[in-house]
Amino acid sequence: MNFLAHLYLSGDDPKIQVGNFIGDFVKGRDVHQQFERPIALGIELHREIDLFTDRHPEIKKSKNRLWPTYRHYAAVIVDLYCDHFLARNWNEYHDSFLPDYAERSYANLLAHDAVLPERVRWMLPHIMKGDWLSNYARLEGLHRALSGMARRTRFESNMDRATEDLRTYYTEFETEFRAFFPEVRQFASEWLKDRG
Repeated sequence: MNFLAHLYLSGDDPKIQVGNFIGDFVKGRDVHQQFERPIALGIELHREIDLFTDRHPEIKKSKNRLWPTYRHYAAVIVDLYCDHFLARNWNEYHDSFLPDYAERSYANLLAHDAVLPERVRWMLPHIMKGDWLSNYARLEGLHRALSGMARRTRFESNMDRATEDLRTYYTEFETEFRAFFPEVRQFASEWLKDRG
């Protein structure tokens, strides 16, 4: 659910961005039969980024810190923490102003409405209204996203309390993000380059 990071790691191709954004909502391996090539590549990239992230030692440290309280929701929370640190330090990673980048991203997703899975189509107006991509930078915005996800989980997740853990261990989580993010950025860039 770390939408900002997945968009950012897609590079500049609008269709790869769409595919990467919807990656969590597309099932099956036959993505090239379901979507045109750039969108299918974005979905595949999303899955590769998730695998890379899950195996990364710095992300494992972050998840382990949260595991006793959140169990398998720890991974989702760490994903959102990553979006927080990316948004908060956006000027270190991208030349454009984050609200402008967010507006372009929303417009791009709306332009590809026909290929968006039903659940994404339902979520997108809420994402845009709350400007999630920009508001991840603020702890209040992150808390709103986590609380919304907590309401939608089938089981008790406690995700609405996760901003308190971020406050408590802010330095540790940020240090782990800063060690991890350049590596996932290089991984995504090389993956895209290998596929032309």
